[in-house]
Amino acid sequence: MNTTDSAYYTHGTPAERWERAQLFFSAKDYAAAAQVLGGLVEEVPEQTGPRLLLARAYYHSAQLRRAEAELRIITERDPVEYYARLMLGRTLERQGRTEEAQPHLRIASALAGDFADE
Repeated sequence: MNTTDSAYYTHGTPAERWERAQLFFSAKDYAAAAQVLGGLVEEVPEQTGPRLLLARAYYHSAQLRRAEAELRIITERDPVEYYARLMLGRTLERQGRTEEAQPHLRIASALAGDFADE
């Protein structure tokens, strides 16, 4: 990627880049969405929205270790973030780490109010 390409992904205000990332994600161009979101997350690391969308972009582009890293940051900061728990469980399952995924999936179910009948 050259400097001109890089400038496209970093150009604009955080709000403009957030909107651009959402457009890429909606168009299923997950790699481009991740490029925009990577810089945005560095700039506003405390915001959950961009980090969660970055994790989703990584997940959908099969960058599972990266997705996992972002999701762990979110769940460490906010243990009751339902969607991050669900995504972390699914990401771990997709890596063949089913046993490790189960606690996250159970927590996500509980947070969603889905209690299994025992």
